[in-house]
Amino acid sequence: MCQDGPRDVPVLLLIHGSASSARSWDPMVPLLSGSHRVIRIDLLGHGRSAKPADRSYALSDQARRAGVALDRLGVEHSVVVGHSSGGAVATALAELRPDLVTALALVNTGPSLDAFIAPESAAIGPSQWPPTDEQVRRLASSGFSRAGYQIPEELLDEVRGMTYHTFTTTMLATRAYLEQRALPDRLTVLGKPLLVIFGEDDRRWRSSSASDYRAVPGAKVELLPGLGHSPLLEDPPRTATPLLAFTAIHAVQVD
Repeated sequence: MCQDGPRDVPVLLLIHGSASSARSWDPMVPLLSGSHRVIRIDLLGHGRSAKPADRSYALSDQARRAGVALDRLGVEHSVVVGHSSGGAVATALAELRPDLVTALALVNTGPSLDAFIAPESAAIGPSQWPPTDEQVRRLASSGFSRAGYQIPEELLDEVRGMTYHTFTTTMLATRAYLEQRALPDRLTVLGKPLLVIFGEDDRRWRSSSASDYRAVPGAKVELLPGLGHSPLLEDPPRTATPLLAFTAIHAVQVD
């Protein structure tokens, strides 16, 4: 777990996507921590968290653990921001702990499985794990679209650091969650303020699917031309601008 920024300002919880970690938010933190207490966690199976084979990776359990982490820090209210599958975990947290989540921001989170773009590269099997450097780079390449962008080596290390079990099980958990119910349907019931940020050149989820979130009353959708699946890394300032405008309205001030 990482914390940045003052302790007497509104809280932002940042949740990473699959095969990533809290480090994926590193470029965003300096832009957010001046006005927020920024909290980041490594979900079970990722980053510096444990990678057991006998624990549940269901999104409801990942969300429950995130809520426990905030409880331990004494946080009572938070705007929760999720990237990719982290947006689904954020939604699950709002379902479990509506008292804790004041608003949601989803960054390149596909609204349903219909929006998923099948990968061009072949899947990595258990006999090929751990993957080679070439396989890791090929796997990660669809996460970025900005011309000339160099994928940070430390983020490739996060994939190498996973077990085959955690890599596949966490992916399947997101799929199962979306199969149960599409995110716009879940979010409509929750009634939380919603911001959706989507890199327009996403190669994993159809960016046109961002419009599906307009079914959620009051939802605000921001498309970012020239950026792909990971705008938080490809262009942190452009990603932070709508997020900060959103939190300025919806974040709860600390007494």
